Amino acid sequence: MPAPEKMLNCLRRAIDFVKSTPGRAGHYVPLQQCGEVLVAGDMHGHIPNFMTVLKAADLANHPNRHLVLQELIHGEFYYPNGGDKSHQLVDLFAALKCQYPTRVHYLPGNHELAQMSGRQIAKGAGTQNAVFIEGVKHAYGTVAPEILRAYNDLFRICPLALRTTNEVYLCHTVVPAKQLPTFDPMRLTEETYTEKDYAPGGIGYGIVWGRDTDQPTVDTFLRKVEAEYCITGHISTSAGYEVPNTKQIIVDCADTPAAYCLFRADAPVSFEELKAGVVVF
Repeated sequence: MPAPEKMLNCLRRAIDFVKSTPGRAGHYVPLQQCGEVLVAGDMHGHIPNFMTVLKAADLANHPNRHLVLQELIHGEFYYPNGGDKSHQLVDLFAALKCQYPTRVHYLPGNHELAQMSGRQIAKGAGTQNAVFIEGVKHAYGTVAPEILRAYNDLFRICPLALRTTNEVYLCHTVVPAKQLPTFDPMRLTEETYTEKDYAPGGIGYGIVWGRDTDQPTVDTFLRKVEAEYCITGHISTSAGYEVPNTKQIIVDCADTPAAYCLFRADAPVSFEELKAGVVVF
C-alpha cells in the first residue's frame, strides 16, 4: 500500500491529467493519436483481471494504443475489518494515468456516480458506499477523508463517453429508450453537472444506469452520438461478454470468465472485426 500522502499527490496529479487529456470537452473525449483501443469491462476491484488486462495492453511497446477501464469500485474483495479493497484499482488507475497521461482513460459507472453523489447502493444490511469508505479508512487512516475527496473529484471529472475516429463509441451503457427523446449528446461536453443531472432522468444518470439493449434503442442512441457501433459494460455476463444486438458489444471483467475488446481505431472497422477483437480470459 503506498504512503497516504504519496497516494494523495498521485491522485491529484491524475485529476490534472484527466482534465488535460487531448481533445477532452467536459465529459466527452474524442480519442486523439489513437491507433488501437483496448477496452475492458467493469472491474469492481478485481485486481487479477486488471493485471491481465494491463499485460495485454502492453502500453510501453504499443505507443499508439489506448487503454480504457470501466467501473473500478464496489467489489467482493475485503480487508480483515470488512472494508472494500476496490479503491486499490482507483489508485492503480491514477498511477497509470500519471505514467501514460494521454493514453489511459477511466469510464466511471453507476457505482462511481453513486459513491460520489451519495446515492446508496444496498449490500446486505448495509451499503456498498459505506463498505467502500471503510476500506479507504483502513488503508489510509487519518488521510482517508482527503483521499475520499480526491476520489470523488476524480469520479466527477472523468469522461462519460469516448469516441474513436472510426466511429466506435465507448460508454458505460446505452441511454434507455424512455430518455432518448430528451438526450442531447452535446450536454456531455459540459464541464460541470448539477445534482439533478446525476439523478434519474439526468444526463449523467442515463448513460450509466440504463439496461436497454433493444436494437431500436441502440440504433437511435448511435445516430444521436454519430457513431456506428458501441462497446459498453454495466450488464454482467456469464461468458465475459455479450453481443445483444447488431451494434453493441458488452464486456465484463468483474469475475471469471472475463473479457476485453482490442480493435483498430484509425481505419474503418466492421462489427465482425470488433467481435473478433474480443478476448476471453
